[in-house]
Amino acid sequence: MPPVDRVNPDSAEGPARKFHTTHWSVVLAAGEAGSDLAGVALSRLCQTYWFPVYAFIRKRGYSAEEAQDFTQEFFAGFLEKNYVARAARERGRFRVFLMTSVENFLHNQHDRAQALKRGGGQKLLSLDYEDAEDRYQVEPIEESDPARIFEQQWAATLLETVLNRLRDEFSAEGRAGLFEELQAHLWGDSASIPYSRLAEKCGLKEGNIKTIAHRLRQRYRELLREEIAQTVAKPEEVDDEIRHLMRIVSQ
Repeated sequence: MPPVDRVNPDSAEGPARKFHTTHWSVVLAAGEAGSDLAGVALSRLCQTYWFPVYAFIRKRGYSAEEAQDFTQEFFAGFLEKNYVARAARERGRFRVFLMTSVENFLHNQHDRAQALKRGGGQKLLSLDYEDAEDRYQVEPIEESDPARIFEQQWAATLLETVLNRLRDEFSAEGRAGLFEELQAHLWGDSASIPYSRLAEKCGLKEGNIKTIAHRLRQRYRELLREEIAQTVAKPEEVDDEIRHLMRIVSQ
């Protein structure tokens, strides 16, 4: 998992500090009544953060095949059976609610002692299980706590989502190559190319490169806040989640 830039939760200003209507707040606001908009918002969250659930199930001792079946069945029920009505009452964060929900699901699966047959049931999410198992296999062998694996993969997924959004922004401006060169400077990587050499390589002045790198880090912080905001219900929870994320990636 790449290290996260040491974000000061109180340092961002302007639009990045605003708390707009977000996916999880839309879902919670719908409550028991539900709505098409809330359904779309919940689907987007599940599509983004399904891998931590898969990793959690694998770490609980299930095979790759069983984890695939259980993950698909879990989300089928999660999206269709209005489990979120309970979250609306509890006002939970999506990260916490998702892990609690999958724990309850596995407990019920043990009682039922029967999973969906492979390929059976309605697949509501398009999940890349081949990639998932490859990702799971690179997890530290010594980590045995399913909850820790869930948290680590949640953080990794969130950071990867932010990085991809930033990459897409640079690509849309025709600066994909520059982004790849500057990416290491997001983390303060000691192996990153010095600004002077990078400026020469890109045909820019060193001062311009430093300015672009500064704006890159600033935009990264803004996107990080935006992405985290999608998973909480209240604005004051954003900073708490950032601090929680920093604790996870620093361990």
